[in-house]
Amino acid sequence: MVSSGRRYGTEAEGVPGGGCATHRPAGQLQICFGDHADFAAYAHWLWEAAGRWGVAVHARVFMTNHVPPLARPDRADVVSGMMQDIGRRYVRHFNYRWRRSRTLWEGPFKSCLVQDSDSLLQCDRYIGLNSVRAGMVADPAEYHWSSYQANGLGVSSSLCTPHPEYRALGDSSLRLPNYRGLFSAHVEKELANEIRQVTDRGPALGNSRFIDEMERLTGRRFPPGRRG
Repeated sequence: MVSSGRRYGTEAEGVPGGGCATHRPAGQLQICFGDHADFAAYAHWLWEAAGRWGVAVHARVFMTNHVPPLARPDRADVVSGMMQDIGRRYVRHFNYRWRRSRTLWEGPFKSCLVQDSDSLLQCDRYIGLNSVRAGMVADPAEYHWSSYQANGLGVSSSLCTPHPEYRALGDSSLRLPNYRGLFSAHVEKELANEIRQVTDRGPALGNSRFIDEMERLTGRRFPPGRRG
């Protein structure tokens, strides 16, 4: 996923004014992480590629069959480069470790623009609750391969850059409990479905003014979605 600010991958790339929500699923009936060593390798290469391409990662969770980060590039057309960079290195690693030769990802990564607003916080929340929805943990704080531990518990992480809406939750004494409060309930089914659909088909998630501006900039009519 991409957050608001500039431009973000595939159809979202090349459009200023938003964060970027990206989504990279493994191929059908596959996993993309076999053990903790795989998670650690992907995290390291994501950190390297984000720095190399000038992309700030605001939120992320590594699931066994998909990787949905929320990020913000510092210039146009770099999210695709970052994702391709990680993909090439990680697929070689995964195939070598597990003695396989097939492709790992289900086609190119997908992404959408996300407005700096409640939409950004909702995407962050959606990402952080992935492990809970999957029944892997009861509390997002229990899942190690997630940015929740940094954003919600204050655990130091070189792979997590606070986004504007996170900083707006209060000073250092209030921000962590306020952020955790966002996760006290599951993401509503309608909102979760919309985030999945918009990330899949692009290209933007936000209020009416934001969507209208993106349509004006791109000269395209966006599919109907949540316009707050």
